[in-house]
Amino acid sequence: MEIINPATEEVIKEIQGDTSQTILEKYDQLRLGQVSWANIPLADRINIIQKFSDLLKTNIDKLASTLTEEMGKPLSQSLNEIKGARKRIKFFLENSEMWLSTEVVHTEDNLQEEIKYEPLGVIANISAWNYPYLVGVNVFIPALIGGNAVLYKPSELTALTGLEIQRLMHEAGIPENVFQAVIGAKEAGEALLALPLDGYFFTGSYKTGKYIYEKVAPKMVQCQMELGGKDPLYVTDDVENIHEVAQAAAGGAFYNAGQSCCSVERIYVHEKSVDRFIDAFVKEVESYQIGGPTISDVFIGPLAREPQLEYLKTQVDEAIEQGAELKTGGKIADCTGYYFQPTVLSNVTHDMRVMKEESFGPVIGIQSVASDDEAISLMQDTVYGLTASVYTRNKDRADSIMKKMKTGSVYWNCCDRVSANLPWSGRGNSGIGSTLSHLGIRAFVQPKAYHFNGPQ
Repeated sequence: MEIINPATEEVIKEIQGDTSQTILEKYDQLRLGQVSWANIPLADRINIIQKFSDLLKTNIDKLASTLTEEMGKPLSQSLNEIKGARKRIKFFLENSEMWLSTEVVHTEDNLQEEIKYEPLGVIANISAWNYPYLVGVNVFIPALIGGNAVLYKPSELTALTGLEIQRLMHEAGIPENVFQAVIGAKEAGEALLALPLDGYFFTGSYKTGKYIYEKVAPKMVQCQMELGGKDPLYVTDDVENIHEVAQAAAGGAFYNAGQSCCSVERIYVHEKSVDRFIDAFVKEVESYQIGGPTISDVFIGPLAREPQLEYLKTQVDEAIEQGAELKTGGKIADCTGYYFQPTVLSNVTHDMRVMKEESFGPVIGIQSVASDDEAISLMQDTVYGLTASVYTRNKDRADSIMKKMKTGSVYWNCCDRVSANLPWSGRGNSGIGSTLSHLGIRAFVQPKAYHFNGPQ
């Protein structure tokens, strides 16, 4: 496998991918190791994960450099991702014992009823390239704490990062027969689907997630999908500080070059505020520095995937042909690397693919609306249901709109935000199941009911 730097288009390294045979061998190792791992006291498993988190901190500069080199995000954003991952790990370290301990739910005379939480067994974590640390720790950390063994498949675009995660896991004390990375592309994924695993946890596109879900269904095992989104943001007419709101919305749309499941993908602005908002928004976007991801102050790096360049260009060109107005950007950058100019379109409609299909890049459309009802109707006009944001001074107004959103997360006066305290979930084509929060801890265990009756 060739690992290519998207900023330079140069081959960083060639590595050996897994075959169906090596993947089967890793599975057999994990099947044997999982039982011993589950028998280790919960507190000891938590201590080992703490050591892994400490190693992330110790090695952060090297890890961030590797991530930036193979995926293309600015170095500062790679550092932020690893720091954010450690914060999520901290949540799991501090809360897992509470949610995994035996519960005594009823006692009566000699009868006692308890719930114990047992690991699923050996699970597959088929992860994503856009946030390999943040997306990864949502799954493999609570899975390991819960007593599972993990076959971890990083994206082929971030395979070096995946190998670094494996190295630090083993260095922290996770046995080799409990955590193994699977390196490869589609063929490696197919091999995982063929195994008799006890759970599948995938992060990626709807198309691939649907395929995995259908393939796994006959096994009747736990299967969770964290998929894409076409996340809307609405700015009402009562917002006073338009510049501040535009700044926040632009950050939510263009951070990580828009390559986030919960990036702001479409914006609706009340007609009374739309002109001022567009002016402030474009000014903010045009202040973003685009360039090599290791250069200080660069905010927009290259896209991770070369084919995405033509996909975005087609979205933008079609929108302009249908009447959209190009406010800034709109082209593939004329330089080496997979760069697309940060792009803002106004006068867009839902007849345009840019407002209906996931962009997953630095492209945004802004549409004027006459009322909250029109905004709600347009926000709901999607097959996705990940997040939705509302900016208004009135909390009751925001709450009324947020209640109508068929999404896993809603935001008032913020966007593009994930908290370990809250469940991360999607509706519709955005996925099924939850990670993070106590729900994300218990997603990797199964309850067993115990009925204890006293001596007769």
